[in-house]
Amino acid sequence: MDTHRASLHVARRRFFGLVFTALGMMATDTLAGPAEPAVRVGVVGLDAHAVAWAKILATTDPDGPHAALMGMKIVAAVAGGSPDIPEKQQPLAKGIAYFEQAGISIVPSIAALLPQVDAVMLLGVDGRQHLSQAREVIAAAKPLYIDKPVAASLADSREIYALAEARGVPVFSSSSLRFAPGTQAVRSDPTIGTVIGCDAHSPCVLETHHPDLFWYGIHGVETLFTIMGPGCRQVSRTKTADTDIVVGVWADGRIGTFRGHRTGPAEYGATVFGTKRIVSAGRFEGYQPLLMEIATFFRTGKPPVTAAETLEIVAFMEAAEESAARGGAAVPLPRPTTE
Repeated sequence: MDTHRASLHVARRRFFGLVFTALGMMATDTLAGPAEPAVRVGVVGLDAHAVAWAKILATTDPDGPHAALMGMKIVAAVAGGSPDIPEKQQPLAKGIAYFEQAGISIVPSIAALLPQVDAVMLLGVDGRQHLSQAREVIAAAKPLYIDKPVAASLADSREIYALAEARGVPVFSSSSLRFAPGTQAVRSDPTIGTVIGCDAHSPCVLETHHPDLFWYGIHGVETLFTIMGPGCRQVSRTKTADTDIVVGVWADGRIGTFRGHRTGPAEYGATVFGTKRIVSAGRFEGYQPLLMEIATFFRTGKPPVTAAETLEIVAFMEAAEESAARGGAAVPLPRPTTE
């Protein structure tokens, strides 16, 4: 009997211990408040990165290094697409099929999308459409990320940012190459010293409806500006069927180059010249780093890339187009309005 009573006593202690532990956890959760709701994200354009990004957001490990991505939830999309860019018709069809299978609502227009979302990602590849799409999003005061290119011309890009500034809407655009950890690291590595030059390269396939570098070359150009910083004053370009060489001269006399290749391995990279060392950077390291920046941007409303720097990148690419048309002549970039 004594043994039976002792067993009951131990069992009761264990039971009430579990109860009090559970109550303590509930109290802690109550004091901490409810979890912050995920930002409801709308996607416009399913013909490029939309599927890859949706998969990353759907499979993010809550205990992994990118757990902050769980704060974004894609809830609706507009398919988009461009009939006159035939190579993107198959990716568009795959995007629609994936979003339908994933149970993400596909709506017929941006107007139908906006009431359902807190923020928008323009992910369509056709920069010609971005101004009209951005105009609707900005008018609704929704934070906006625009995948490269921000637009298919400097004039359209300027108008997007002017509309955003007038309405007080946060907007940013960037290639995923900008936020590659290895590229970001060289910007502040004391063993490299001051960056005195950079040679960046990337694939540079062309598309009929976009100025040459706007289609794919922008990845390498963005890498160049990430490492060199803004301040380019002059651009000259040599173009052949397979290769582009674009030379930029910065206001402080530094030189940065972009090499665009249309044959050979489709790889990304850069050689960074420092006062202490010469190192390699510029590799593609996945979409997660950019998505982390977008998640923070949607939460805070603070763009990680300034309008001024993005517009200078676009001006660089447009000046390269003009230089090629003029046989490689140097073309000055517009001076920043703050000067």
